[in-house]
Amino acid sequence: MDMTGAKWRKSSYSGSNGGSCVEVADNLAGVVLVRDTKDRDGATLAVSPATWQSFVNLAKTLGPTA
Repeated sequence: MDMTGAKWRKSSYSGSNGGSCVEVADNLAGVVLVRDTKDRDGATLAVSPATWQSFVNLAKTLGPTA
């Protein structure tokens, strides 16, 4: 998969202390990419935009965990 044009962003809930964060690129047609900020050259998860939206909706429903 060509990820050259991916524009990665971190969640606004992520702190600046380098904790457990993910980055998301949702600017490519037909796919949302997710990766670990601590291993940017490692594996990248690719899901459909509908699957990503379902995940986001569920996360909002469950709320943050401490």
